Amino acid sequence: MKRAWGGYLTVSMALCLGVLLPLFLTLIEGARRNGGALEASCAADIGVQSVMAEYHRQLLEQYNLFAIDASYGTASCGSDQTEAHLLRYLEKNVSAEDLPLSRFFYRDFLGLGVDGVEMTGMSILTDDGGAVFRRRAAEAMEDEVMLSGLEQLKEWAQVIQINGLETSRVREEKAALDGKLEEYEYEDEEGQIQVGVENPTAVLEQKRGLGILRLVLEDESRVSQNTIDLSGLVYSRMRQGKVSRGNLPLSEGKWTDELAQRFLFQKYLLKYMGRYGAEGEGDALRYQVEYLLSGQENDTENLKNVANRLCGLREAANAAYLLSDVQKCVEALAAAELISGLLLVPEIAPVLQGAILLGWAYAESVYDVKVLLAGGKVPLLKDSASWHCDLESALSGNTGGPVAQGKGLSYEDYLCVFLWMAPLGELTGRAMDMVEADIRLTPGNERFRLDGCYDRVEFDIRMSSSFGYSYELTRGGSYGANRE
Repeated sequence: MKRAWGGYLTVSMALCLGVLLPLFLTLIEGARRNGGALEASCAADIGVQSVMAEYHRQLLEQYNLFAIDASYGTASCGSDQTEAHLLRYLEKNVSAEDLPLSRFFYRDFLGLGVDGVEMTGMSILTDDGGAVFRRRAAEAMEDEVMLSGLEQLKEWAQVIQINGLETSRVREEKAALDGKLEEYEYEDEEGQIQVGVENPTAVLEQKRGLGILRLVLEDESRVSQNTIDLSGLVYSRMRQGKVSRGNLPLSEGKWTDELAQRFLFQKYLLKYMGRYGAEGEGDALRYQVEYLLSGQENDTENLKNVANRLCGLREAANAAYLLSDVQKCVEALAAAELISGLLLVPEIAPVLQGAILLGWAYAESVYDVKVLLAGGKVPLLKDSASWHCDLESALSGNTGGPVAQGKGLSYEDYLCVFLWMAPLGELTGRAMDMVEADIRLTPGNERFRLDGCYDRVEFDIRMSSSFGYSYELTRGGSYGANRE
């Protein structure tokens, strides 16, 4: 005999279900809506961080700089490819297709999809005349450099400026004295009019004509012959207005003090760029710091210009010392009086003395530059203890002799001073040239552009759910000190 089971629903239960069922459905729908918002937020955060993780590896390895290469190794450079990369990451983040047996065991409760991505803001390394690049370079050095060195550098620059070592006209004054000697008219013992007095510094002037590198280097043939084409590099494009520009303002960053930032920036340049005596392997130019100061297309000219500048600075400093040293002035006057006495033209002695003193200063300067390029040191202002050349050696053109290590400033220190005194915009542009040229030498980066390197990005992300909800989010990322 089968037993019959019956069922019934009381009025109270019906009323309860009528209240609870809408509540449950509302809670479920609220969970779907808020869960979708949470998943959209998480997917957007992860997607942007994934894009930021695609920083240019070679730029980081060689120059310790983070940036997204918007070209991704291709010929085109723009925001489209970065947007496409973010879109791909977002679609992966909201998709359940990668879950094992997702078709059989899972049902997408949120039904979230990506409607679109738009890059609304970007900051590029070349923005504001390279200010973004300069700031990131300074930040890369903040843990390695003590700012105490800034005061020493300012002191050196002040000594040069106060004494007028960069603005001195010693070479023009020497040329004027030589001209007077060459054009001077006098009567000889036989009453004949003679033109020109023998210049005691003629040998030195002949040597000057050989070129500075031949005088200060043991083997000039070992100087790098590397050459680059500057017309296609970033600084040239910047001056022609042919670089991409971002639309985000320069972030505050940590180093708002301009002097501190400039000091850290030039320390960055000295660390990551090669120079004479500390050349980098495989660089487009071997003497990169010299290029920053000179801006020529080849290593030889850049080194020559810096060596000439060093020699000019040392010539002014050495001339100032000689003119203040009574004993050396007496030596020069004795030599001048001897020459003028033999020619019976004692009135020309002061001109001869001036030419001898300035020629002597030049001979000492050549030796100074030789010491610096050999790794030694030379003080900014000399005294009797640090003076090297005697008068006889100088007038005979002997600027050689054993190179002593000495005390004072090294070649790198003098470069530091020159960098400190260089126009900041020019210095930054040339530094970016070197970065761009070097990265282009690496495999796959032949068309690398610094004005395609994003430092900060902002995106407008639109997502929607198959259940009727839509979400619009703004997300950004930055490689700066104040990371978003």
